[in-house]
Amino acid sequence: MNPQKPPKNNLRNVALLSGIAFEMGAIIYLSVQGGKWLDGHYHIQNKTITIIATLLGVAISIWVVLRHLKHLKY
Repeated sequence: MNPQKPPKNNLRNVALLSGIAFEMGAIIYLSVQGGKWLDGHYHIQNKTITIIATLLGVAISIWVVLRHLKHLKY
């Protein structure tokens, strides 16, 4: 029996997926920090802009992940 060889682009896929994770984390982190800054700048006590910015950051990061997954070859 011949063992199956892993695909040649396996390392490329691992690099792409780890890059996606860092990009997703950076987008969410920056959106939270931007929301906190805006809440502080406009003196909003109930953190409304932080919540909206966080949800927007999560939505953008999911969109980015889906866009990158189109280019994943397996």
